[in-house]
Amino acid sequence: MKQYLVIGGGIAGIHCIEGIRSVDPDGQITLVCAEADSNYGRPLISYYLEGATDEGNMSYRGEDFYEKNGVSAIHGVSVTKLDPESKTAVLSDGQLLPYDTLCVATGSSPFVPPMAGLETVEQRFSFMTLADARALEQAVSEESRVLIIGGGLIGLKCAEGLYAHTRNITVVDLAPHVLSSILQPESAQIVEEHLREKGIELLLGDSAKEFQGSRAIMNSGAVVEFDLLVVAIGVRPNTALVKEAGGEVGRGIVTDARMQTSLPNIYAAGDCTESRNIVTDAQGVLAILPNASMQGRTAGINMAGGEATYDGGIPMNSMGILGLHIMTAGSYYDEESGGKTYFYETEGGYKKLFTKDGHLTGFILMGDLNRAGIYTAMIRERRPLDSLDFEAVFENPSLIPFGRAFRKQKLGGEV
Repeated sequence: MKQYLVIGGGIAGIHCIEGIRSVDPDGQITLVCAEADSNYGRPLISYYLEGATDEGNMSYRGEDFYEKNGVSAIHGVSVTKLDPESKTAVLSDGQLLPYDTLCVATGSSPFVPPMAGLETVEQRFSFMTLADARALEQAVSEESRVLIIGGGLIGLKCAEGLYAHTRNITVVDLAPHVLSSILQPESAQIVEEHLREKGIELLLGDSAKEFQGSRAIMNSGAVVEFDLLVVAIGVRPNTALVKEAGGEVGRGIVTDARMQTSLPNIYAAGDCTESRNIVTDAQGVLAILPNASMQGRTAGINMAGGEATYDGGIPMNSMGILGLHIMTAGSYYDEESGGKTYFYETEGGYKKLFTKDGHLTGFILMGDLNRAGIYTAMIRERRPLDSLDFEAVFENPSLIPFGRAFRKQKLGGEV
């Protein structure tokens, strides 16, 4: 009986198990997860903190998932070393686990740069896990003054979750605008105005130079008094296991299209890996849920002796911040880089589409996200714009301009 080892209980790990079981219903699967919790929807932690959901509704595949799939799950223990020659994994509690094939799905960890006096802050938090959300829930009160370092996706979702508990929230970011990794200045301005209307203070183009207990001294000279500090500057892929075992690592773990690393019998999936951006054809970390799920399933199928490939993905984010809905995807090209943009105002927002070389390459949607999947499919499938009435699709996305054959392929039946 084949022995499988899955390291990490997030989306990639869960889909890896499903991929294995789709080929091998009988092999022995062991999952090792450093968190006390696994099999939960990580994007839901802000809604848990907000009170919009509870732990009972956060299970990604149901509480009986491991039992139904014959998985031996070990929680609260990490893998500290891999030995590809003996095909064993060393755990932090001293256990030695043998494997025939394994998948590293270790995700990423918060990045905390050196900041003077950070050790003097007693109430300091990250916002990556359900345990982080629980800790913040216990610590925050209506009177709490919260300082969030980081105005990206994690920092703003944390602000949304905390907003249900306290209205005294300050967000600091070194970038000149929020969500700088996915938005342009004009779209970020809409988000900033929305946040300020809600009473959230923004300090942009600034950073914390020094902490003195519950005081933050900014580079600008501003002083922020706080009770709770959340450091949400960014994340780094957890690549150490593969790197220390001699595997190839860039910014993330390097894999082939089958999700196999450069090490024999070792695969990797999810936020810890690099993959191909199908728009730019460049390798990079695409740390989003759809990529993690596809990579995990691909790895699992191949681990079990099947055949599957992951050809790459596109950067994509969809989020709501205190009632404002945002979706972005792909890569942005302006006229200077040989592209062309299309702008269209909608009720409560706008849409901006980016094209290059006769293809849709990316978009930013604010407010109305209706039928955004049509744009995503156009990017992913590299559909030529001259094959349809792009102006019609731009203003009112539907499948009608794509033609009868395309609609039949996507929807089935007679359309």
